[in-house]
Parts: sequence; C-alpha cells; structure tokens
Amino acid sequence: MGLIHPRDLSAWQDWQDSRHRVRRVAQRVRRTGAPTQFVLDLPRDGSARVLVALDVTEGPKRQWLLEPLKDLPVAVLSERPVPDVAAGERVSRAVSADDLNALVPDVGAVLSYGHYLAVGSAAHAFAERTGRAQLVLQHGLLTPYQPPLPPHAHALAWSAADADFWTLGRDDVTAQVVGSQLLAAAAVAPAGAASAEAPLTYLGQLHGAELPRRGLAHAAYGFCRDTGATYRPHPSETDRLSRSQHRVWERRGITLDRSGTPLRTHAGPVAAAFSTGVLEAAARGVPAFVHYPDPPPWLEEFWARYDMRPWGGEPTPAPSTGTDPTAAIRAAVIDFSGRTSR
Repeated sequence: MGLIHPRDLSAWQDWQDSRHRVRRVAQRVRRTGAPTQFVLDLPRDGSARVLVALDVTEGPKRQWLLEPLKDLPVAVLSERPVPDVAAGERVSRAVSADDLNALVPDVGAVLSYGHYLAVGSAAHAFAERTGRAQLVLQHGLLTPYQPPLPPHAHALAWSAADADFWTLGRDDVTAQVVGSQLLAAAAVAPAGAASAEAPLTYLGQLHGAELPRRGLAHAAYGFCRDTGATYRPHPSETDRLSRSQHRVWERRGITLDRSGTPLRTHAGPVAAAFSTGVLEAAARGVPAFVHYPDPPPWLEEFWARYDMRPWGGEPTPAPSTGTDPTAAIRAAVIDFSGRTSR
C-alpha cells in the first residue's frame, strides 16, 4: 500500500477540500488566487546555494527546515517577512516566482515540505524548470492520504519503511533515510516520572481528514468512557463543531485537558487513533497505545509500519533513533546542492 494519489496533486487537493467542507470555498479561493508576490530573504552578497521554501513560518516545523542549514548560505522564500530567519547580513525583498532564477542563480537545491502549499509550489516549479535538485523533508507520520511528492523530488524520510511507502508507484523520485528530528529530540528528553499508574490521556484528532469525524469521535468518547481517560483536544479543534462536541462530552462526565501544556511534558500513558504523539511519547519512555474500533486496512498497515501497539497489550516500543537527523539532513542538502541538474 502506498499513497492514494501518488502523482496527481490536483486530485489530492480535491480530496482534501471534500474532507473539510466548511473550508472548501475558502480553500478554492485561496488556490485560484495563489500569491503572485513572495518575500525572498538571502545573504547580502547573494551567495545562496540552497533555497528553503518556508510555508510554515513559526514553531518546530520552521526549525526543522532551518536548523540543519544554519551557517550555510541559504535563501528563504516565504509569503511574508520572517524575522531572524538566518544568521549573518541578510536582505529581504518582494519577488515573484519568475524572479527567482535571476536572484538566486547559484542555488543548487530546493528544500521544502512539498509543493502542495503556495511557497513550496513556487519553489519546486522554479527547481523543475531550471533543473535544480528538489528535496522534500518528512515532518510527520505518513498515511495513504499524504500529498504526492513533486516531480523528480528526493525524499528525506524518517525510516526505510517510510521511504518505500512514500515513493511507491513513482519512477521519477528517490529517497534516503535521515531520521526524525521530532523523535530524536523526544528520546533525549525522557519523562522521568512516566508511569503506567499515572492518569491516562486520549489524544484528540477530530481535525483529521484521514478518518471519518464520526469514527474519530466514537473512538475517543468510547475510550474515555470505558477507561476513565482524560481527553486532550488537538490544538486545531477550535471550530464550532469541535467545541460543541467537547461540551457534550463534558456534560457526559468526560474530563478534558484544556491546560495547553506541551505534550512533551506529559508523563502519563497516552492513546490515540494515529497521532504522531504516540511515537513521541514512546520515544520518551511513556506508555503509548493506539485505539480505533474496526480500523480500516490502511490504518492497520500504518500501525504495523510504525510498530504502534493497540490498547490492552504491551505499549508501543521506543522508535529507533540511530541516526543524527540534523546532521543527515545537512549532509544531504550539501550533497544535492552541489549538483547542477537532476
């Protein structure tokens, strides 16, 4: 099993729209009215060798792209100005996608999370038409509903299993294993107070498009009702329907964790349908499980690929973090940025 849409980005976008009906109109407007102007931040001397497509301008996803490249001559493309994006003397200017070839002539590679958002789309289109290397960094667990890789991309994957899954059915893309920055960081910050006797928490995913909302709600409510677990809403569960669901559960006696504290500080056991938080907790030594009644075949394959263990048995083992992801990403970018064409 691989991606449902291994090549067709438009088909993936149509599926994504269909799973978020409330946002469908806004997303279509955004897609057809994609920005024609971007912000390009680059070294004052114009010596950039790598172009980073920064669709996410804050939080860990920004850090995972930029941290491996610190002290390298990078240009950063974004939709709006991003403060302190890189060290050294920098200049920023408004640009169109058509300006990139003249402004970053020495760039040998593009690094991004993919071409499914505006900045990544512009950066990969530039790389494709000019023969630059295209690197796509994995930033979460891969389901069959992952957007397809850009044409001629090189994927930087968490594991060999993920690399095979991500590239299945494609003869124009390649991949290598670099590991996960998220899981590597979790492994070096173990939860000293982790205990199977600590309060159990179910990690919410009502925002997830991969499974029916009704099924996600049924799994969460049933688990919390039967085990006494606390429900921890995902940060994206701020829409009216999710807030209404939360109130119903509270009236039925379910405790909600509204603390907003980082998951990395949570010491008690966790469970979820398919959350990255399960592996993050396992990496920290926290008992972690998956739970979703009557899982579809793709979800069972997903659990097996990540060695996630169902509730009621042994907890999920800590994932392997044998490589240094930051160093591996840096080495791959340096290697590919020295190549003049695919």
